[in-house]
Amino acid sequence: MNEQNPVILVHGMWHGSWCWSRLTGQLAAAGVPSVAVDLDGHGLKARSPRARWSRPFDPAAFATEPAPSAGVTASSAAGDLVAQIRLAGNGRPCVVVAHSMGGVVATAAAELAPELFAELVYLAAFAPVSGVPAADYIASPENEGEKVGALLRADPAVVGALRLDPGDPAGHAAARDAFYHDVDEPTAGAAIALLTPDGPAGIPGETFPITPARYGSVPHTYIVCTGDRAVPAALQRRFVTEIDAVSAAPTTVVELATSHSPFLSAPEELAEVIVKVRS
Repeated sequence: MNEQNPVILVHGMWHGSWCWSRLTGQLAAAGVPSVAVDLDGHGLKARSPRARWSRPFDPAAFATEPAPSAGVTASSAAGDLVAQIRLAGNGRPCVVVAHSMGGVVATAAAELAPELFAELVYLAAFAPVSGVPAADYIASPENEGEKVGALLRADPAVVGALRLDPGDPAGHAAARDAFYHDVDEPTAGAAIALLTPDGPAGIPGETFPITPARYGSVPHTYIVCTGDRAVPAALQRRFVTEIDAVSAAPTTVVELATSHSPFLSAPEELAEVIVKVRS
């Protein structure tokens, strides 16, 4: 693997490139260049519903206003991600680390442009490779006990998004419990404040083709977060089994005893895993 090729960091639903800041420092200290990107509908590419900012706040309007990002799909976001990987790596293969629902976009991108992937590293991520959309896994037995669904403040079928209300102080404890239970309280609070309200429903809702000849040719690593309360470890392990069914080589599995967000709670340990994958 070319030591000059960067690691591309792909965030999950409601997050942005900001969430990787603790990890990028650790990677830099190890001599590993990395680039954190924003997916369509997130980070600097996010557009909030107007009702988010209305004062006094109107919960009914917030629960019914269509999402500005409702047109974003897994395929459209994957096309944009491919362009970002190609730019960051100057056309050379990169190690792509995808977290949570960002795994959906990275999976679609690996099918589109497998030549750009030296390795695809899933971090507690969705990997819909079995012919069904990621949304179908949410109701699966392996996802029992997840704590994300209770955070939603609108019907995705109505607004076109999985909508959170990061501005609701009453919901902060639940959000921390779901995403950041092992993250120090000030950092968890800052992360919640930075969350994008709308995660485009088209990302988990789209079915796209996966082939052994393209996606299956990419080496895969899966980092299982055993204390995850957003994507339970049982579901993560199911994804490993399904990835192996369409891949040329078995998935390398690494376990971290963390929450859903080791980039904030255990950046040193996560960096060590990525450095080993890249070497």
